Amino acid sequence: MSEHEHPPADEAAEPAVVAPEEQLAFDVADFPGGIHAALEAVLMVVDEPVSSHSLASALEQPVADVEAALAELEEGYTAQSRGFTLRQVGGGWRMYSRHEYAPVVERFVLDGQQARLTQASLETLAVIAYRQPVSRSRVAAVRGVNVDGVIRTLLSRGLIEELGQDAESTATLYGTTSYFLERLGLQSLDDLPALAPYLPEVDVLDEIAEGGRA
Repeated sequence: MSEHEHPPADEAAEPAVVAPEEQLAFDVADFPGGIHAALEAVLMVVDEPVSSHSLASALEQPVADVEAALAELEEGYTAQSRGFTLRQVGGGWRMYSRHEYAPVVERFVLDGQQARLTQASLETLAVIAYRQPVSRSRVAAVRGVNVDGVIRTLLSRGLIEELGQDAESTATLYGTTSYFLERLGLQSLDDLPALAPYLPEVDVLDEIAEGGRA
């Protein structure tokens, strides 16, 4: 072929570029299980609660239809006595093992390992949950012992986080995380049991802490 000749049209044409949205376009109604099965497929691969809006966006469906389908899924799981449940916690939806099967799951997950929090960690976590944002010294005042090691453990497990500093003392303040809510199966801190009345108020904590340093 000379330099003045042009290649045939089928050879010269560039391959068509398909936009990502065209490649992923689908209608959940075309799947065998419809929107219900599509939701299950997504929820099986998430590692944290996902909101109704995110699910609706992924499935290209109205939020109301997604929420209705989620409720129907859980009703079906309960009616069939399935080993798992669908719950809304921490601002989103996620699959969980049903609590009746906790002994079986615990034996499998632990497999002889002591992965539970110690009593000291649980007590410290409770104080932080009900009195957050709270400083380390205030937590120590309630428990009557040094909590530095326990605080580090709770931070490493993602159950608590730093929430800034106290304006007066500049002490680091701690509070619970969304993972904490997720592990307890709570939607918000408002769902915590009514234990707060049995814990000292912040001003009393300060007095106890000051007394301990005297």
